[in-house]
Amino acid sequence: MKKKNLKYILSFGIIAILLACSTKKDSFVNRTWHTKNTKYNTLYNGDLALQKGILDVKATYSDNFWEVLPLERMQITEEEQKPGDTKNANFERAETKATKAIQKHSMNIGGFEKNSQIDESYLMLGKSRYYEHRYLPAMEAFNYILYKYPNSNNVYQAQVWREKVNLKLENEQLAIKNLNRTLKGQVKIKAQDLADVHSVLAQAYITTNVLDSAIASVKISKKETKLKEERARYTFILAQLYEKLNYKDSAFVAYQEVIDMKRKSPRNYTIYAHLRQALQFDFETGDTIVFHKKLDKLLENIENKTFRDAIHHQRAVFYDKKGNDNLAISNYNKSLRNMSTDRYLAASNYRNISSIYYKNQNFHASKKYLDSTLIHLTEKSKEFKPLKKKLDILADVVKYQDIIKQADSVIVISKMSSSDKVKYFQDYINRLKISDSIAAKKIVENKIDIGQNSNPKMDMMSPDKPNENMLLPPGPGGPPSGGKSQAKQDAIAPQKINVPSTPTLPSASIQANTGGLQSSFYFYNPATVAQGKLNFKKKWGEKVLGDNWKISGSSNQNSDNITSGDVIEDEIISTKEEGVAPKYTTAFYIEKLPKDVKVLDSLTLEANYARFQLGSIFKEKLKENKLAITSFEDILVNQPERKLILPTYYNLYQLYDLEKDGKATVYKQKIISEYPESRYASSFNNTTINADVTADSEFNALYAKIEKGLFREANAEVDALVQKYDGDELNAKFDVLKAKISARLFGLSAYKIALQKVVKNYPKGEETKKIEAILATDIPALEALDFGSPAKSFNLVFVTNYPNESTHKNLLDKLNKYAKESGDVKIKVSNDIYNVDKNMIVLHGIINKMTAESIVNYLKEHKDYKLKDLPIIISNEDYKVVQVKKNLEEYLAKIK
Repeated sequence: MKKKNLKYILSFGIIAILLACSTKKDSFVNRTWHTKNTKYNTLYNGDLALQKGILDVKATYSDNFWEVLPLERMQITEEEQKPGDTKNANFERAETKATKAIQKHSMNIGGFEKNSQIDESYLMLGKSRYYEHRYLPAMEAFNYILYKYPNSNNVYQAQVWREKVNLKLENEQLAIKNLNRTLKGQVKIKAQDLADVHSVLAQAYITTNVLDSAIASVKISKKETKLKEERARYTFILAQLYEKLNYKDSAFVAYQEVIDMKRKSPRNYTIYAHLRQALQFDFETGDTIVFHKKLDKLLENIENKTFRDAIHHQRAVFYDKKGNDNLAISNYNKSLRNMSTDRYLAASNYRNISSIYYKNQNFHASKKYLDSTLIHLTEKSKEFKPLKKKLDILADVVKYQDIIKQADSVIVISKMSSSDKVKYFQDYINRLKISDSIAAKKIVENKIDIGQNSNPKMDMMSPDKPNENMLLPPGPGGPPSGGKSQAKQDAIAPQKINVPSTPTLPSASIQANTGGLQSSFYFYNPATVAQGKLNFKKKWGEKVLGDNWKISGSSNQNSDNITSGDVIEDEIISTKEEGVAPKYTTAFYIEKLPKDVKVLDSLTLEANYARFQLGSIFKEKLKENKLAITSFEDILVNQPERKLILPTYYNLYQLYDLEKDGKATVYKQKIISEYPESRYASSFNNTTINADVTADSEFNALYAKIEKGLFREANAEVDALVQKYDGDELNAKFDVLKAKISARLFGLSAYKIALQKVVKNYPKGEETKKIEAILATDIPALEALDFGSPAKSFNLVFVTNYPNESTHKNLLDKLNKYAKESGDVKIKVSNDIYNVDKNMIVLHGIINKMTAESIVNYLKEHKDYKLKDLPIIISNEDYKVVQVKKNLEEYLAKIK
C-alpha cells in the first residue's frame, strides 16, 4: 500500500514540475518556480563569475598614479593586449548565464514580466558586455530595464551603467545631462546608488575638464560609499584634483586622509599619497632632515618593498630640484634597479636623467637615456610625440658631433711629428692595457659570483650605467671630470682643437675594451716583455748571454747615442717579432692615419659642414644660442669653403643680435663689405623689402616654371640665380633645380654630373641623402637602358626646330585631326621637348611598325594632310631611351 502511495506521489510531483516549467501560465507555482530557479541557480552562478571577473580586473589593472586616476578600472582592450594575454572568460560566462536566464525563465504574459528576476538578468547581461567593451549591446540591455521595468529596484543601477556606456562612447555631455536629471527626480537616491551616480558624474566632469564640479561629485561619492577600497580611491582622486587646481593645502590634507586610513586603504594609495605630499615639499625653505627621515622610514618598511622604485624616484626628484646632479642620477638609478610594473615611473627616471645630461651638454648620454624613455612610453601618451621629436634632433646632434670629433682627431694626430705620434699612441695603449686588465678581473669575479650564487641580481639600469659618484665619467663616450665647462667643450668642436684622449681613425673603429685579455703577470704579457727588452738595450747595449755581463767587452759604447727614432723603429720591430696583439702596438694606429693632403682637406670640409648643421640645429631647433655661436665661429677658424662663409656670417649676426651683443654689428659689416651683392646686404641697405621673401619667391617662381614644363625658360634663368645666391643656404636648392633642368634638356649624362656636383658641394645638405640614393639606384638603372627592347607600340616622331610656333601649330592640328578620325582611343598626340632648340611632335599608340608605315603614307598622300616632312618610326620603348639619353643621332645611325 505504501509503495502504491509513493508511486502516486512521485507521479504527481513530476506532473507538477512539468506544469510549473511552463513560462506561458501565470500561476503562483509557475512564478515561484521560475523566480527561484533564476535567482538561486542561473543568476547565482552568473553573479559569481561576474564578481570574479571584476576582482581580476582590479587585481591586474595598473594605475598610473602620475595622472588623475579614473574612478573605474577596466580590463584592457584587444588592441592593448600583449602577446600571451587572454580575455577574461568570467565575463563571457556571466553573459551566457544571463542570456540563459532570460531565454528559459522569462514570463512575458500579456505584456508584463511575471518573473521578478529578469531585470536582474538584463543588468548582469549589460555589465558583462560592458566589461568586454561591447558598449552598444550593453546599452541595449540597460535601456531595456529602463523602458520595460520602470518600477524595478535596479532602475538607478541601470541609469548609472547606461551613462558609463555614454562616457565610453565619448558622449560626456549627454551623460551629465541624464545624471543631473536623475538626481533632480522626485525620489531621493540613497547610499551606494547615490555614490555610484556621482562617481560617473565626476568622471564625466574630469573628462570635460570641469574640475570644480568633479570635486563636488567626488566628495559625495566618497561620503556615501560603503566600500573601504572605493573610499580610499575617491579620497586619492580628490587630492589629485586639488593638486591639479593648485590647491596645495587641500591636496596635502586629502593625501594625509588617505595615509591616516592605514590598513583600511590599499598600500599603493598610501605610498603614492606620501610621495605626492613629498612633491609639494618646499625645496628652498623646507626641513630637509624631516623630509629624508620620512623617505628613509618608508624604505625601511618591508611592506613597501615593491614601491622602492617610487620612493627612490622621489628622493631623486628632491636632489634634481636642489641642483645636485650626482645624487639625483644615483637615486634615479636606484629607482631603475628596483623597477616594478610602473612603466611610466621608469620612463620618468630615464627622461629626468636625460634632462640632466642635456643640461650639462652631454648630448650623447642624453640621447641614450631619451631613447630608453620612449621604450617605456606608449605612442598614445601625450609625452611621446614631443620626446620623439627631441630624440630625433639629438640623434642629429650626436651624429654631427661624432663627425667633427673624428675629423679633428685624425687631422690633429696626422700633423704630429713621428715621435709625438708614437708617444701619443703609446699613452693610449697604456691606458688600454689597464682598462683590459680591469675588464679581465671583472669577468673572473663575475664567474666566481655566478658559481656561488645561481640567482645573481640583475642590474636593471640601462643603457649605460653612469658612475653614481660622478656626474660625467671621464674617458671615451663622455666628457672628462672637469665639469660643465669641459662638457661644453666636448659638446661642440672647440676653436683650439685639443689632442683627443682616444684615437679615432677613419679606417677602423677602435674599441678600448675589445680583443684578447692580457694577464697581469709580467712575463705573460708580450708587450711588457718587449718594452723591457728595449729599455735594457737602450741602457746596456748589445750583450751576450754569460757571466759578468755588466763589464763584458761586448757592451755597446755608443749606447748613449741611440736616437729616439731608432728606439721607435726597434720597438715596432720588436713588438711585431714578439707577436704582440696589434691593438697594443703604435704601428697599428699610425698606419691607419691618412697621409694624402687631399684626404685631410676633405676631412676639414666634412667637419665644417657638420659644424654648420650643428649650429643650425642649436639655433633653430634647440634654441641653444651660445652653443650655436660657438659652432658657427669654429667654422671661420677652420678654413671654410667660400659658400659657407656668408650664411655663417648671417647666422652669427642673428645670434649676436638676439643676445644683444655688439658683435652683431661686426658681422653685419662683414656681410656688407665682403658680399655687397648678396640678399643679406640688400636687406641691410633697405634695397629690398624682405630678403627672405625675395629669395623664396625667386626659387618658387623657378620651380613653378619647371612644374609647367617651361624648361627652356627656367634654364635661361637658373645660372644667374645660382651665381646670385652663391654662398647662400638656398644655393643648394637652386643647384638641385638646375640638375632637373639638365635632365630634361641635356640628358642623363648631364643630369648625373649635376647631381654629383650637388653631393660634392653640399655633403650634409637636406637634399643630399635623396640624391645619393638616386645616384646609387636610379641612375644605374637608366644607364642600363638601351635600344632593342621588345616593342609594345610604335610612334611617329616629327623633329622640329624651336621656336617655330606656326609650324608646330599646323602639324599639331593635322595630327590631332587624324587621331580623332582614326577612332582609336590609344592614338594620342604630344608636343615634347627634346633639347634646347628642338621639339618632338609625336603620334603615339600605333599597334605595329607596318601600321605605322601605312599611316605615314596616308598622311603624306591624303588631300587633308599632305605632310611634307617624313617622321621617324620608332618603338615607344626606344623613344624613351632617346628622351632619357638624348641620343637621337645614335638611333638614326643604328636604323640606317
